[in-house]
Amino acid sequence: QVQLVESGGGLVQAGGSLRVSCVTSGIAFSQHAMAWFRQTPGKDREFVAGVSRSGISTSYTDSAKGRFTISKDNTKNTMYLQMNNLEPEDTAVYFCAATFAALPELILTTQRYYDRWGQGTQVTVSS
Repeated sequence: QVQLVESGGGLVQAGGSLRVSCVTSGIAFSQHAMAWFRQTPGKDREFVAGVSRSGISTSYTDSAKGRFTISKDNTKNTMYLQMNNLEPEDTAVYFCAATFAALPELILTTQRYYDRWGQGTQVTVSS
């Protein structure tokens, strides 16, 4: 059974930090590219950050560059998103996603390419 389970969300003041995690099971984690998406009420999910199956290559949306760091530990089947200098605009439900990647450095930034999703974790940043 495939499972992606996010944790680490919560309430933080603007300027603070959080690290969200995504623990996976039931997939060949080292063969999957991973990503974090986020969603606010009434809006579609948006790409935040992605990491290649190797864990070497990463990609970020412009608002996350310089503040967020995505990483992937293939020995623990876990992906992380370290979020620093958080802003109220970062408030959202954060979802992890996975997809089999034929190429080791492939990163996909569109949600329709991902076929495995977690249930989401709420991140709330107060001003």
